[in-house]
Amino acid sequence: MTRTLSVVTPVHKAAVDFLPAAYASLCAQEPPEGWAWEWLIQVDGGDEADVPASISADPRVKVGSGRHGGPGVARTLAWGRGQGELVKVLDADDVLPKGALARDIEVLEENPSVGWTVCRVLDLMPDGSLQHYTLGDPEPGLLVRGELYAYWSSTHRPMVHPASLCIRESLLAEIGGWMALPASEDTALLMALDVMADGWFIGEPGLHYRKHPGQTTAHPDHRGGAEWEARMGAIRKRTDALALRRSLAEQGTSLTER
Repeated sequence: MTRTLSVVTPVHKAAVDFLPAAYASLCAQEPPEGWAWEWLIQVDGGDEADVPASISADPRVKVGSGRHGGPGVARTLAWGRGQGELVKVLDADDVLPKGALARDIEVLEENPSVGWTVCRVLDLMPDGSLQHYTLGDPEPGLLVRGELYAYWSSTHRPMVHPASLCIRESLLAEIGGWMALPASEDTALLMALDVMADGWFIGEPGLHYRKHPGQTTAHPDHRGGAEWEARMGAIRKRTDALALRRSLAEQGTSLTER
């Protein structure tokens, strides 16, 4: 029986033109024997016909659409249509270098206690050049539960790039998918995963993160102001609640018994 990795991609009309490059990078992947990928594209506030026919005609591609709800809602709707036991994040404007999916699968196959992976990321600049993502990577290997959240709590920076996540579907279901935030929903998911299970950092580049003026992170509200404060507060509240729940479960205590 073939096992499936679901690749989840939200897209809005302004980013549709990037989809062919993402699709080409997926087609270049060579999953391990016995594995295949499906691509779950969710058009946020648009129509399924917005996706080029050359992409939607591929039986591995499953296109959906719905009311405008933002990237977190679109990701969750895409995941809801999936069949995979692993879920890989891929933004519409990013591309995967060769070997990215195989490395994610192999790490999670070889380390059953690890719930998720992230990897080294290279920024794809407008001129086509690649630059190393600048936050500073941890050493390749195990990311102990709570390590990234401790770093984020003092810096509001995620240490590793959340756009490179690959997750066990059962863990994603336990967390409840993505938060309905206008931005930072990928960071919110990373923090939730970090307090629920150990992760793994893959040292080889596994994502080319496209830099362009239209991306969400270029918005003036992304790194400051009232909206930013509310996003950070929501991320902290959910992550703290999940950390407490996991701690009590390990102690054999319920929330009502506290």
